[in-house]
Amino acid sequence: QVQLVESGGGLVQAGGSLRLSCAASGRTFSSYAMGWFRQAPGKEREFVAAMRWSGASTNYADSVKGRFTISRDRTKATVYLQMNSLKPEDTAVYYCAADTRPPGGSDFSTPYEYDYWGQGTQVTVSS
Repeated sequence: QVQLVESGGGLVQAGGSLRLSCAASGRTFSSYAMGWFRQAPGKEREFVAAMRWSGASTNYADSVKGRFTISRDRTKATVYLQMNSLKPEDTAVYYCAADTRPPGGSDFSTPYEYDYWGQGTQVTVSS
């Protein structure tokens, strides 16, 4: 079992920054993939960024490349999403997720691969 708790969301003006945190408890292994997804009202959940818990194999959605950075602190069992140059279209509920058995060759972008999800944190970017 893996428990995930997100924090760090809020209201920010366009161009601003936020850092989301995802605290993991339970069993975590280097082979796990940790991902961030988001869902805006009326839209499907979409991939944002992911990495292996080991720190390798990061992947980003094209819409956030160069603006967002995923990282993790193994000592704190926490995954972060640093979001810079935020845009109104980044407004969504952001979810952290853990994939305990990522398929070989996976780019970690498929939500159905993930076994555990956090409760989500709201990010609102005003124009």
